[in-house]
Amino acid sequence: MTETVPLQSASQKPRRGRPRGAPDASEARQKLIRAGLEHLTEKGYFSVGIDEILKAAGVPKGSFYHYFHGKADFGLALVAAYNAYFTTQIERAFLDEEHAPLDRLRIFTARAEERMARHGFRRGCLVGNLGQEMGALPDEFRAALTAVLEDWQARTARLLSLALAQGTIVPHHAPADLAETFWIGWEGAVLRAKLELRPDPLRRFADTFLRLIEIEATNT
Repeated sequence: MTETVPLQSASQKPRRGRPRGAPDASEARQKLIRAGLEHLTEKGYFSVGIDEILKAAGVPKGSFYHYFHGKADFGLALVAAYNAYFTTQIERAFLDEEHAPLDRLRIFTARAEERMARHGFRRGCLVGNLGQEMGALPDEFRAALTAVLEDWQARTARLLSLALAQGTIVPHHAPADLAETFWIGWEGAVLRAKLELRPDPLRRFADTFLRLIEIEATNT
């Protein structure tokens, strides 16, 4: 994220007390996080300046370093916030026992498409976006992003284990391997959908993945 205001060094402590004219700390921090997520999911880390975030959030310039140590601290906070939000979306679909396991995965991908469509397919996945910029990011991002992806994969593996137990997916691959393959492919599909500004890559990947692993019911 390109900076347009001076940064504190990592060794400096944030200023004490609430900056003059700043809103309530929790409210201001939430506004910064929300603005950061909106801008970084669309433009990426290095294409957005701090001033742009502050303007969008409606938070005084002096407030930023009261809530965050610096650029990396803010970026990692965005990763945590995005993960909390996205995990809710995953579990909302994956824990819906009214549907069969593979139908839950279909519901998840359909809802993800709907969310991208609301923004004209201009916003992607924050984790995927940052992963593409990893070569220029601080090293601590690598562990944070990997941990998020591994958590999503673990949740998906549990869902696919249910499908395996019910005999609805092919038994040739471990659910953990299939889950990893899903997220590798899904992140690529999100990137392609953002590039092309259309849902076709999302649909094509989801349909192909499910067709390859699903055992079709036969009429007897």
